[in-house]
Amino acid sequence: MLTLNAIRTQKEEIITRLAKRGKDRSDIINEVISIDEAKRSIQTQLENNLAKANTLAKEIGDLFKSGDKELAETKRNESTELKEETKSLEAKLAELEGQLTQKLYEIPNAPSHAVKTGITPEENETVFEWGTEPILPENPKPHWELTEKYDIIDFELGNKITGAGFPVYKGKGARLQRALINFFLDEAIKAGYYEIQPPILVNEASGFGTGQLPDKEGQMYHDKTDNLYLIPTAEVPITNIYRDVILKEEELPIKNVGYTPCFRREAGSYGVHVRGLNRLHQFDKVEIVQIAKPEQSYAILEEMVNHVKGLMEKLGLKYRILRLCGGDMGFASALTYDFEAWSGAQQRWLEVSSTSNFETFQANRLKCRYKTKEGKNELVHTLNGSALALPRIVACLLENYQTTEGIKLPECLHPYLGFKSI
Repeated sequence: MLTLNAIRTQKEEIITRLAKRGKDRSDIINEVISIDEAKRSIQTQLENNLAKANTLAKEIGDLFKSGDKELAETKRNESTELKEETKSLEAKLAELEGQLTQKLYEIPNAPSHAVKTGITPEENETVFEWGTEPILPENPKPHWELTEKYDIIDFELGNKITGAGFPVYKGKGARLQRALINFFLDEAIKAGYYEIQPPILVNEASGFGTGQLPDKEGQMYHDKTDNLYLIPTAEVPITNIYRDVILKEEELPIKNVGYTPCFRREAGSYGVHVRGLNRLHQFDKVEIVQIAKPEQSYAILEEMVNHVKGLMEKLGLKYRILRLCGGDMGFASALTYDFEAWSGAQQRWLEVSSTSNFETFQANRLKCRYKTKEGKNELVHTLNGSALALPRIVACLLENYQTTEGIKLPECLHPYLGFKSI
């Protein structure tokens, strides 16, 4: 969440940056400032009461020692009234602190200055494009027809076992999944990332820590008995490793990578754009996460973008990079780049990665700080990126590499697959 200090000292700038998301949030910012001022006023009264109570306690003791019991009793009554007033102020302070926290949770991150004002995906900016359209056979098949033809992914069987959006991977389809996961992990490890295998269920504190709660509560699968949530991405458990942690400056940046299945309820619409692997409720993803000093974070974001570029180019997939406008960014993001791969058979772009800088937004919720060389505790910046999410990558590989003889898979995967084609 945004820090109170930033809201107090940079109010107009915060309001201007939030407006990039396509909505005026000056009312809630002003409300936060008003609640904070009331809270600080009560805090001052409590501190004054504490000082007065200490003075009274000393006076009462001195009066009893001197034998002036009547005045001592008067002072004692005054002390009792002060305690009641203090108790009432403490209750008001707790109430205001609750209101303030709730309001802060409702405010999204303030977009970076580099983010364009906008609301819809059509307002996103294309900042890079690579590759050429694949040469395909006449009447190329979309991936859902290819998976059925070669019996490698079964959507109907998944529907039978669980429901729509939970496919069953079979034979070479399952091996392709495993090959991609290992390829992505190995490439990240070569780039200096440290592998983590986290839990895929997280508690409520972890959901709040990275901004999924309360913003995306309805999109997460929730076990009410134990109050645990299935993760929407490995970002959640990996970033929460650093919740309530004070890091050493020399430890930064921290680079972690993890593979997990991911779960998203996302009420689906109907049509070709969500057919097959285009939108799932369960899917596999390799995630890269970095914890960095604020002055390093945007250079690190570019480094992470370049890492994803390298994966796309080794897979030989035509892709483009979009810098998202304010209204299309996630709740917690300050700046996001989306990667889209070209789907040859569907003749459309499919999102395959989001790489984001959250600045201090998650760190403030997580209370993740680092100790500077001067001994001060400062909030870190957190970043994450899909490197990569599998379903749409698989869809594009199947469609773009199809031939009249089968599907010829990219060379970088051959050592992981044990075969070259389907």
